Amino acid sequence: MTQANPKTLFNVRVHSITDLAEDIRAFELVDPKGGDLAAFTAGAHIDIHIDDGLVRQFSLCNSPRERHRYEIAVLNEPDGRGGSLALHEKVAEGDILTVSEPRNHFRLVDDAVRHLLLAGGIGVTPMMAMMETLETVGADYVIHYCTRTPLNTAFMDRLIPLAEQGKVFFHHDGGDPSQGLDIDATLDNPRAGTHLYYCGPPGFMSAAASAAVDHWPEGTAHFEYFTPPEEDRDEPLENKPFQVKIVSSGDIFDIPADETIIEVLRGAGLTIDTSCEDGYCATCMTRYLEGEPEHRDAVLDDEDRAEFVLICCARSRTPVLVLDL
Repeated sequence: MTQANPKTLFNVRVHSITDLAEDIRAFELVDPKGGDLAAFTAGAHIDIHIDDGLVRQFSLCNSPRERHRYEIAVLNEPDGRGGSLALHEKVAEGDILTVSEPRNHFRLVDDAVRHLLLAGGIGVTPMMAMMETLETVGADYVIHYCTRTPLNTAFMDRLIPLAEQGKVFFHHDGGDPSQGLDIDATLDNPRAGTHLYYCGPPGFMSAAASAAVDHWPEGTAHFEYFTPPEEDRDEPLENKPFQVKIVSSGDIFDIPADETIIEVLRGAGLTIDTSCEDGYCATCMTRYLEGEPEHRDAVLDDEDRAEFVLICCARSRTPVLVLDL
């Protein structure tokens, strides 16, 4: 897979801001000069550089066929990490934002016979682009969209016609997940050739992941986290010291057991873009050239891991890890 370079940045203009649901706004982003934007595929996201070094990831929710714009939908979370609040309170139509090229760790599987999508709350955003693509190619799919109430349900104008066709099912739990979609029952008997995609808040993700592990064949379940996954290890992972070598300079740095690669490199004066620093956003994704990483992220698949590492959380199984920096 060819990855977009997350360090390739460009400016976009906020063309419009629209209220989609309670505390959810859509931001339409366009090229300031009216040109095409970098291409993307369904499930992709971009980094947005907001202010004061704040970088956050947002899924693209418009059709990948639309090269003239990006659309993101943002849930205002006052108790979050600051990105959504800044967009809701500080960004206005006409503002210029700096964004990264799109990259995708949540791709549709082209040769799947059918697709089952599970969205929890704002986790519907990457699936809006997925549905656009699936509709374009005439694929067989169904999505279950879980929210608290209809007032918290974004994209209703786009989804109601699909619901009338039996492709979209809404589940409103009033804040009590036990009154919503029975995820385990929904996933307990996968049809041959079906691929599963799920995205949502931590409890939703934990329930879907548990059911997927129990019932779905390896390689058929795909997911994207918006927050760090809940830990289910009996014992914490052991950190051992190792070294990293920076290929551009030849410099070698000791990574002690109680520090991350990023912490050491920053302390040495290197500038490294990060956001979550918990292994689920991929802003710090870096190519490695030698050594064997110990991957600890919730983003990269096996193909990615053969070439890239998230240096906010990864360790090394070999004494030295050579980074393409």
